[in-house]
Amino acid sequence: MGLPSHPDPSSAPGQLVSWKQIRSVDLETLDPEIIDLEMLSEFVNFLNPTLAIHFPIHFILANCMNDSHGSEDAIQATNRRAYDRMASHDHFLTTPVSAEELAKPMEILDGRGWLGGNIRGWRVLCLAGGGGRQGPLYAAAGAEVTVLDISSAMLERDRWMAHRLGLNLRILQGSMLVLDALANGEFDLVAHPVSTCYVASVQPVFDEVARVLRPGGLYISQHKQPINLQTSLHKVAGHYILETPVGHPAIPVAQGENSFLREPHTIEIAHSLDAILGGICRAGMSIEEFSEPDHTQPDAAPNTMAHRSQYVPPYVRIKARKRSSTSSKSLIL
Repeated sequence: MGLPSHPDPSSAPGQLVSWKQIRSVDLETLDPEIIDLEMLSEFVNFLNPTLAIHFPIHFILANCMNDSHGSEDAIQATNRRAYDRMASHDHFLTTPVSAEELAKPMEILDGRGWLGGNIRGWRVLCLAGGGGRQGPLYAAAGAEVTVLDISSAMLERDRWMAHRLGLNLRILQGSMLVLDALANGEFDLVAHPVSTCYVASVQPVFDEVARVLRPGGLYISQHKQPINLQTSLHKVAGHYILETPVGHPAIPVAQGENSFLREPHTIEIAHSLDAILGGICRAGMSIEEFSEPDHTQPDAAPNTMAHRSQYVPPYVRIKARKRSSTSSKSLIL
């Protein structure tokens, strides 16, 4: 890895290491614009072996967020590589849709009835929706589907499913922050699975969603609650604890650990509800429905998603509609 033979004296064990200190070290594998969590874990552990490994990483990532050296690009690059890796390792979040699910697409997509039961002929954008699941489901329901994702490996799963099933999917690689390949008012529906946590600022995402929606078009999205990303994955002294400030990167899942609540090797930002709910409204959309999907199980073992969800609902699901006039004062219905 090219680590120095001795740590810098200013970074003695027991002292947090700043992002600027990390950047000042001459490491062949360290590109300050592309953060690699595995490399950071190894390096910070080398400098700081007496502390729990995730806390120095969290400190570094928080400093990176405030660094003027292209933090948004760095975060997106890290998360793109993370999802490429997840797809190559068949992570459960990259599993394509099953034949059983394809036989009942609207039941899978619209359990709450927010889409009215029929989307045949709708122009649908699956935003950050690669992986061979979202696009095929909407296509099976009769929609004209565009899938956009930052990960080439995730989009390969959509291509494979489209070829296998004879589906007509328009597949684009790109960032959810810049939808330049898409026209104003092009879509009746933007379907957006959990992914806003992977960008430093969510307002540009919502602004672009509103731009590509027709007036009256729907935005159905799911997001990680800020409290979900702020809270420890495991109990500490018998309690789940708040450990991350709003607007900062969540403490990553431990290397080698599988979690339903954090994705490996990613940088996830705990965006505030104002940034999410207010951001949707400020982009020119009105929120019509809001839910917290229930992932609880009363008899679940501690430190599992089902147990933790009794205290910390992990997600919010939102139905919003693009207003005909962006000057309307009615923001939340």
